Amino acid sequence: MGSFVPHTDPEIDAMLEYLELGSLEALYGEIPERLKLDGPLKLAKGVSEVDTLARMSELAAANTPVGKDLVCFAGGGAYDHDLSTAAMALGSRPEFVTSYTPYQPEVAQGVLQALFEFQSLVCRISGLDLSNASLYDGGSALVEAVNLAASATKRQRVVLSQALNPSFREMVKTFAKGTGHQIVEAPLKGTVTDLDAMDLTDAAAICIGFPNYLGEVEDLPRLRSMCDASGALMVVVYDPVSISVLRTPGELGADIAVAEGQSLGLPLSFGGPYLGLFSAKTEFTRLVPGRLVGRTVDLDHKTAYVSTLRTREQDIRREKASSNVCTNQTLMAVQASIYLSWLGKSGFRELGQRCHSATRYLAGLLTQIEGVEVLGHSYVREFPIRLPKDADQVISEMVSEGFLAGIAIGAGFEGTAVEGSLLVTATEKRTKAEIDGFVDSLRKVLGK
Repeated sequence: MGSFVPHTDPEIDAMLEYLELGSLEALYGEIPERLKLDGPLKLAKGVSEVDTLARMSELAAANTPVGKDLVCFAGGGAYDHDLSTAAMALGSRPEFVTSYTPYQPEVAQGVLQALFEFQSLVCRISGLDLSNASLYDGGSALVEAVNLAASATKRQRVVLSQALNPSFREMVKTFAKGTGHQIVEAPLKGTVTDLDAMDLTDAAAICIGFPNYLGEVEDLPRLRSMCDASGALMVVVYDPVSISVLRTPGELGADIAVAEGQSLGLPLSFGGPYLGLFSAKTEFTRLVPGRLVGRTVDLDHKTAYVSTLRTREQDIRREKASSNVCTNQTLMAVQASIYLSWLGKSGFRELGQRCHSATRYLAGLLTQIEGVEVLGHSYVREFPIRLPKDADQVISEMVSEGFLAGIAIGAGFEGTAVEGSLLVTATEKRTKAEIDGFVDSLRKVLGK
């Protein structure tokens, strides 16, 4: 293995001295002992391609796939939408499916133009001035928004709404251990953020969902006024599909807007790869993380696309970089661009309307079940319900009925009114028969 390690002993010693560490063991000290290897990996002998495929097929057969064996009513940031066959086919072209990073614009005009169009589409959806060429996912986009806000305001305190996706909140807290940001959570009041209990004094930013994780539409105009009074930036974590029937974050005063873009034509894929959307006001251009693609003209006065303002990136100027991100989700961004272009403006709005209609129909039926209470009010396409039975048990029993019933609300919501409830959604893919069947099966599971 030694021949594959590029660092010499003197280089390692120099790095350890710079880090003020006495050994490599000290460098890895944060890693729990149970996770460290105490010897070579115990691997089986190699097998043939045929045997490998057979084994992989055997393992995959243990899955219960959504769409084939389960009708999905779960959301929470990852949604079972109809996927455009045309968009999937175009996004699978070999010109796009490549690990090549478009550093050389003269040989990557097609990809760069596609990314430029992606940025333009994200700006239209978010209502803000500029977008980068994507990030890994919604959670990493929120982390980068927090970093930008701290850099722009020279403040370290960041307020997170408790109504944000709990995974996103955990990502921010994890990064804060390294950045030194002070993370404070604003509590819930019912299914929305309690703005009256929020203290934005010396805060770099307030991060809030629109709609929030529980599906509720937050009072952004009031929050904008609070930000103006305190000097905090307003970071909005939005749902792209819901935004098609709501005012944009930019219209409501957001300084930065981030989102998970999976619902824009990407499959569930067991959690990824997904797509982080990031947009901001022009005044933050030099602090925006990741790639920016710009349009210019070449020596022949022809339109040309290039990666621009690259000195912001850590692979160019590491010590002064605005972020340690120096990549993006090109393939997913291209796929989303094709999907949005295929839908068009009216089709995108219709997508949101159909999701809203299906969700309202589902809520109406659920309220007719004894012991079931819909907790949301101003929801668009997702809401929590209180059940007369343990939510995890209901989810397990509903699988036997052929449904992925939702997400049990637990970790991150302890002590709130929604703890123990079930978060459900209905996308445009859900038919009336499927929704009716879901409600009938829930009655059966609840003994109603």
